[in-house]
Amino acid sequence: MSERASKNTKTAAIMAGVAVGMVGMSFAAVPLYRAFCQVTGFGGTTQRAENATGEVLERQVTVRFDANTAQDIPWRFKPEQPTQKLHIGETGLAFFSAENLSSKPVSGRAAFNVTPAKAGVYFKKIECFCFTEQTLAPGEKVDMPVTYFIDPKIAKDINLDDVETITLAYTFFPSD
Repeated sequence: MSERASKNTKTAAIMAGVAVGMVGMSFAAVPLYRAFCQVTGFGGTTQRAENATGEVLERQVTVRFDANTAQDIPWRFKPEQPTQKLHIGETGLAFFSAENLSSKPVSGRAAFNVTPAKAGVYFKKIECFCFTEQTLAPGEKVDMPVTYFIDPKIAKDINLDDVETITLAYTFFPSD
């Protein structure tokens, strides 16, 4: 094999490796981004907690609830209460209702976020319907709870002194 053919083969092998690596990274991007957001609260991603800290502050925050469905999931989905006002550190319990409007069982999974995004790291969910896939029979209507609290550490973050209202938003998407 000539020197030129050897260089071409080496270049082709490197380019093929780069292409395979790029395809692999494209598949890994979503799980890596999700993990990054869950760890850091980036983009309003809420955090999971086993239970509240027990510390309750005087400062109160209004939590606003928002519910949406993707275009291709035939559900009616809404919060049972538009807002709740609670003390920072106090455990809140909110309910969302979902109803399957189709004539066949439909499974969905809820994606969620918090606004303002900077509050996401302090919004802790203890229990949530969004942790698992939900399947509704034709015409079935269910109430789904969310148990949550605002971490008292929010009071020590001067960047969040202006936060009086936090919105917890869910969007249901069909499960594959």
